[in-house]
Amino acid sequence: MKTVVGFGDYMLRLNPEGYLKFFQADNFVINYTGAEGNVLTSLSYMGVPTQLVTKLPKNDIAECAVGNLKRFGVGVEHIAFGGDRIGLFYAEKGASQRPSKIVYDRKYSSFSTCEAEDFDWDKIFDGAGYFHFTGITPALGGNLPEICLEACKKAKSKGILISCDLNYRKNLWTREQAKETMEKLLEYVDVLIANEEDAADVLDIHATDTDIISGKLSREGYIEVAQKISKKYNIGRVAITLRKSISASDNDWSALLYQDGTPYFSKEYHIHIVDRVGGGDSFGAGLIYAIANGLSPQDTIEFAAAASCLKQTIELDVNLSKPADIFALVGGDGSGRVQR
Repeated sequence: MKTVVGFGDYMLRLNPEGYLKFFQADNFVINYTGAEGNVLTSLSYMGVPTQLVTKLPKNDIAECAVGNLKRFGVGVEHIAFGGDRIGLFYAEKGASQRPSKIVYDRKYSSFSTCEAEDFDWDKIFDGAGYFHFTGITPALGGNLPEICLEACKKAKSKGILISCDLNYRKNLWTREQAKETMEKLLEYVDVLIANEEDAADVLDIHATDTDIISGKLSREGYIEVAQKISKKYNIGRVAITLRKSISASDNDWSALLYQDGTPYFSKEYHIHIVDRVGGGDSFGAGLIYAIANGLSPQDTIEFAAAASCLKQTIELDVNLSKPADIFALVGGDGSGRVQR
């Protein structure tokens, strides 16, 4: 299988142990993470060759971050170094009716200082078959929207499959800024990933008869959303994750793949959540893995939904599930019985 290249920020996550609130914490668990990095780490764990393109400061903390990528087999040959700091965020895990909270501290991170000269895309894409980025990357501002566009143009010229997760973050940019920038990038995208809110927030395309707060989701409404996205932006595959939030601890989870004018829905999983951060990234990794391995559209969306289901039962941001684990869940083995 050809290499999957991802372009995005790689950062530090700090969270209190267990379900402690920030106010209760006197120490924090350290983890290295980032949307694109999580996708690549999950893929690498499944045996796929990967390369993360990012920019980090030249210090001991960044060295730890690179070491973490190497630990999972993610390629680091195209990481640029410069700037003063690695971005970070604090995560407080919610439970039952108490929601999780995220506090960002990523302003002026090294990645936000990227210059076009930091990356040789011809060299980076040598031997690559897939390019993945998220809406978080251009949202970090500076030169990143232009660099991301340059990468998409170069990947398209080489016949590389381009996937994008909209990943709208209201704390990073406005809806108007997101729409203006992302519509330029979507011209080059072959596989678009969104959740139940992204299409509305970024593209102003809304699902009818749906209320995510109450957990009411309409299949017909999301088929309509996928159709509109596919037609307007000429995107061959549109994948939408469907989350019914019963509480912070329990969700119903499924997904839709709209491909060649046909909708495919996965089965629905009831998840008792251990850590939902990275759930969308694991879905993206599952989708890329399935497409790269030539699975049928139905099997593709089943694999991606099951991969994300399993991740949300795993601590921290990455889906540490092998393909055999995911196929077992797709096949109906969700009992959770002890394996001896």
